[in-house]
Amino acid sequence: MSAQPPRTEPVLRFYRVIDRARLPQRADRSAAGTLPARAARYCDAVTAAAAFGWYVFAPISFSLLWDGEDIYWTYAGEERWLLLDTVQFPNFQERFDGVAPDAVKGCSPPFLTALPEPGTVQLWTGLIARTAAEWSLLVRAPANLPAAGGYVLYEGIVETDRWFGPLFTNLRLTRTDVPVRFRADMPLLQVQPLPRAVYADATLDDVDMVGELDGFAAADWADYHRSIVRPNEQADRGPGQYAVAARKRRKGGCPFAGVQSGANL
Repeated sequence: MSAQPPRTEPVLRFYRVIDRARLPQRADRSAAGTLPARAARYCDAVTAAAAFGWYVFAPISFSLLWDGEDIYWTYAGEERWLLLDTVQFPNFQERFDGVAPDAVKGCSPPFLTALPEPGTVQLWTGLIARTAAEWSLLVRAPANLPAAGGYVLYEGIVETDRWFGPLFTNLRLTRTDVPVRFRADMPLLQVQPLPRAVYADATLDDVDMVGELDGFAAADWADYHRSIVRPNEQADRGPGQYAVAARKRRKGGCPFAGVQSGANL
């Protein structure tokens, strides 16, 4: 993988366009406090994934209702269910046109759009994101954070160093005739900056396969012994040695030689 060019700008910059939108928040190792205590303490694989990226929120609490054909929406202060086609965030178009230069007046991004696919909606977070040169943004559901239910998010990788536009997500409703609520105080998305080389074909095609156990080399067996067998031979071993070792590496310390296997990672 080639070295990244030196940067004078941050890897990721968020622009809040809707004033009411909550600013993104750095994802944390406890998955917003939802991880079981044992996982948060001992499972570095889980906590590292949970902390990778930034939480992004819906700009307002609202609900969607799909009857199998049409989609309806409502929000606090609106007592009716409104047929969803393409809608602006409440009172946002006037705000946008009052600030935008003449060339872009009337071009404010929609908040919600019912897509042609059944039960599918595009949602704007109220943000724009820009990444450094040769970095992209993975937009996905929050890692290890239980979903509210009633919908699934599509994942996408956006080349936000080249495209400066609204930070959208697409979602598919999975329930009919039941309101699905989206809360503005709970993470909706997790966005993760990625060097473009990470998902390039040259990287993903640079893979080897060992198709059977007989293909293990002596070094592979030695590493397996170090990772799995040796820790279990320690009568006084504590749980979560992998987590301790990984934390020491992040802090520049010396990791343990062995790690514990299985659920105690």
